[in-house]
Amino acid sequence: MKQEPKILLVEDEITLGLIIKDSLETRGFKVIHVTDGNLAYAAYTNEKPNLIVLDVMLPAVNGFTVAEKIRLENKHTPILFLTARTMPHDVLNGYMAGGNDYLKKPFDMEELIVRIKVLLNQNRLLENEQSDKNSGVVDIGKYTYDMMRGFLVYQSVTKQLTGRESEVLKILFQNRNRLLARKEFLLQVWGDDDFFSSRSLDVFITKLRRHFKHDPAIQIINHRGFGYKLIC
Repeated sequence: MKQEPKILLVEDEITLGLIIKDSLETRGFKVIHVTDGNLAYAAYTNEKPNLIVLDVMLPAVNGFTVAEKIRLENKHTPILFLTARTMPHDVLNGYMAGGNDYLKKPFDMEELIVRIKVLLNQNRLLENEQSDKNSGVVDIGKYTYDMMRGFLVYQSVTKQLTGRESEVLKILFQNRNRLLARKEFLLQVWGDDDFFSSRSLDVFITKLRRHFKHDPAIQIINHRGFGYKLIC
């Protein structure tokens, strides 16, 4: 049975915290919600979450201090700051404290969920690479794909993918047989979801389809208005 990703949510606004908790739980996440900095560190120690959503302005101890304390012993668990503090130096302080992302209030719940998924996926890829350097070589239908070096092999022919082609294919493979939202895809590869990034994604999808032309069982399906799915 697949284990639910565990999210530590640190938000002192009770109503907002309950809304976020409910939204995440309906998407399959397990959520531990606490309301101040001291409780946050205790919950992190006891629960060992997969990701932390951390408000900055908290009772007792602020979010930056909590993040710095966590980073002394854990460099990898993603931390997403969620706060009304929007000045450039606040954002910079968040990253310097060890944050991986910074979402400003008010925010769209769907954007929060997409950002959480992106951070979890990036961290999962990092853990996989660190635990087994050889795990990056996978079979996709009749092809063999070396994620680390960007090689796509069919029979005795090896094709060197460009860096961006390899990034796109890696994300498709990690989410194979699952419909991946276009916005989530764009944030993972380009870091934004503007028009030019969206058009670039379409171009790389077309190139990858050509690379897989020798195996008709491999399909990259475009669900218009939503995203892509790799079937293999």
